Amino acid sequence: MRSFVIVLPLLILSLFPQSILAVSEDKVSHLFFIERSKNKNLVHYDIRLTGNTGLVDIKPVNVYWVLENGRREELNPIERKYAYGIVHQEKLDQNKFKVILAGLKRLEIIVERMNDSFKAMVSINGMESVLEKIYIKSEEKRNGLPKVLYIDLFGRTKETGFPVRERIVPK
Repeated sequence: MRSFVIVLPLLILSLFPQSILAVSEDKVSHLFFIERSKNKNLVHYDIRLTGNTGLVDIKPVNVYWVLENGRREELNPIERKYAYGIVHQEKLDQNKFKVILAGLKRLEIIVERMNDSFKAMVSINGMESVLEKIYIKSEEKRNGLPKVLYIDLFGRTKETGFPVRERIVPK
């Protein structure tokens, strides 16, 4: 009887084609991250691709924390809605879409295919650039809420690959 219990599931599994049993073959590719002056935790933005390197149709950008200890953690609802989450994702064509972040609504990020990968494109100092990192300098106020002093955008120009940086000072 014991061998029957082991053999029966194997027999059933062998009757199904691999494609039915296959787990999602989505792949992930890194776009950019946000670094803050508060601590060494990073907010990562990755793009989800299908097995054939096409864009996932629904919410292609995934956002999550990478903590100082290397552990991965999801954004909480407040972070997602007001700070680091994505408030808008719009597909522009098969290999291109627009992303708007909750805390940087004026920064339009266009994610598009360049060669064999996807890149986050923004205007940095008036030049079309590949976004690599956003740095946020802030200070804690008495009420416990942070006050953003400035935001630095870091990237490389699309044309030459030359490093570029722009500082945004909130009003």
